[in-house]
Amino acid sequence: MCGIAGSCNFKGRKIEPQDIKRMADVLSYRGPDDEGVYTSFEKSPNTKAQAGLAHRRLSIIDLSTGHQPMSNEDGLIWIVHNGEVYNFLELKEELAARGHKFKTRSDTEVIVHLYEEMGLDCVEKLRGMFAFAIWDTKKERLFLARDRVGKKPVSYYYDGNNFIFASEIKALLQNNIPKEIDYNAINYFLTYGYIPSPRSMIKGISKLPPAHILTLDKNGIKTRRYWRLSYKKQKISFAQSKEMFKELLTEAVKLRLISDVPLGAFLSGGIDSSFVVALMSKCLSAPVKTFTIGFEEENYNEIEFARLIAKRYSTEHREFIIKPNAFELLNKLIWHYNEPLGDSSSIPTYYVAKMTREYVTVALNGDGGDESFAGYERYKGLKVSRYLQYMPKPFINLALSMFRGNKGLLDKTAALSLKWLNVRPVPRYIEALLMGLRNYSDEWRRYISWMCQFQQDQKDSLYSNDFKAALSEDVYDYILDLAQQAESESSSEKAMQVDVNSYLPEDLCVKMDIATMANSLEARSPFLDHKVMEFAASLPLNYKLHGLEQKYILKQVARDLLPKEILKRKKQGFGVPIDRWFRSELKDFTRDVLLSQESISRGYFNKEYINNILDEHISGEFNHGARIWDLLNLEIWHKTFIDQPSPQEIAV
Repeated sequence: MCGIAGSCNFKGRKIEPQDIKRMADVLSYRGPDDEGVYTSFEKSPNTKAQAGLAHRRLSIIDLSTGHQPMSNEDGLIWIVHNGEVYNFLELKEELAARGHKFKTRSDTEVIVHLYEEMGLDCVEKLRGMFAFAIWDTKKERLFLARDRVGKKPVSYYYDGNNFIFASEIKALLQNNIPKEIDYNAINYFLTYGYIPSPRSMIKGISKLPPAHILTLDKNGIKTRRYWRLSYKKQKISFAQSKEMFKELLTEAVKLRLISDVPLGAFLSGGIDSSFVVALMSKCLSAPVKTFTIGFEEENYNEIEFARLIAKRYSTEHREFIIKPNAFELLNKLIWHYNEPLGDSSSIPTYYVAKMTREYVTVALNGDGGDESFAGYERYKGLKVSRYLQYMPKPFINLALSMFRGNKGLLDKTAALSLKWLNVRPVPRYIEALLMGLRNYSDEWRRYISWMCQFQQDQKDSLYSNDFKAALSEDVYDYILDLAQQAESESSSEKAMQVDVNSYLPEDLCVKMDIATMANSLEARSPFLDHKVMEFAASLPLNYKLHGLEQKYILKQVARDLLPKEILKRKKQGFGVPIDRWFRSELKDFTRDVLLSQESISRGYFNKEYINNILDEHISGEFNHGARIWDLLNLEIWHKTFIDQPSPQEIAV
């Protein structure tokens, strides 16, 4: 696991080693163990095609000989690689049989020789997480690639003459890039909580989307997608599917146990991470090292569930209770994340990674189980709303008013009206469901409303007239287009496919990569193995969403491995008590930041509306915690990345 950076031009301009080294150095936390630089000028000073590659290494496999940048035997093909190829031993054996010679034990060298053998199609053989760049001296071509799901990031900037790339945007900003803000990106962020690829917050900087490759030569840039998850169904019995799923997931776990450094697992107490720990325990001879965090607030604490798994499998278990220094943490998180991120669970993810790194260098996790096995309430919500969409609007309005005035009464009313559908009356879920039914007749507009941070009417009040005039895109088309492209006949499964192409790579994978890399920790996700995902997508929907029971096949397979308390508990998520923090210890800080002259003078928002949501939140009239978090993220991002000459100068 590493940080990569590089530069390329076709004007014969010499690329100075210190320039690309400077980009890599700002990513030193991604690779504290080793560093390296390659420039083509020394060997080819007279050619117009010039390139430079830089690397920061976190050593996981082949600790002694895996130095990068790395080349093939004749030094004509060079690579920098971030990630892990889990099937590299199998590929290495195949390549050796074809006559390729290896000088290291690393997976990176396997990519080099696979590229020699297959060219750009080499990515189709790789099983793992990766972002890499290859400079081909003979073809005078730069080749960038990103893994199928988007676990490893890479961004780039191209002005028509010079091309630069790096694992993170802050590295690109070590160059003299114009920092012109994309106002549409702000609108995307305040709608979804993230900025979808290929766009970024800064015009001209692009993020290579998941499952894409990019080539650059004297004729310019070309990108293409090389993989898409198919939901074409196979005919398979439930008994066969259980057996095959367990075999595939066990294989995915085993592959992710290959390491020359200590490894462990994040254990939240949810079914996904618990299942991974159970399989690790079956595969390893030594006890699994597990790590859990919690909060002082009981409603956000999952420690007791994690302890059940730790006890059952006799893990070396460690716990940490978060008492955040919010002022310090917010600045640090936003600096690391490069862009605003509306997912406040980045806080516990960062803390659990920080604690885990004190004991191991690699940690497995349960990411990806929800998107493949229908784990989110919204998948059930689409199914339920098809029945409830015919409810009279006055009844919906009455239920909503009861929710806001008497939650207990709403729970009883909802329980009676939804009993025949076996929907548990979870207040936030019910409110979102009712709001969607009241405001939208189209199911995908309704679905988007469940995903939104700020609804359209709230943005209409928040945005200034000048900011509205600067917007040129309909941000809702992003999800509507993905839903239209989805091939499943079921709306619930279409939503799963939408999330695999949006929420999963743009939010969850970003959150995990940055939080772990900020602490020099490698995270591995067995559920995100593309073979596991392909198998899950090929199963009938009722194997995953059985009636209204979510993750049905997963629970059936895990039944003999997990306690019933884990299997039967409702999904809690990696929640954070930001709503309470913004009413207590962060109350004054929030007002000072969001209502400062500096913030208001940017001209994006109406001061009166921001003041109103702060008042409503502090009084307890409404919970605007997630929206306040978004606004704080955006303003501190401005201070860090735009107002400062360089993000490197911000103390963290």
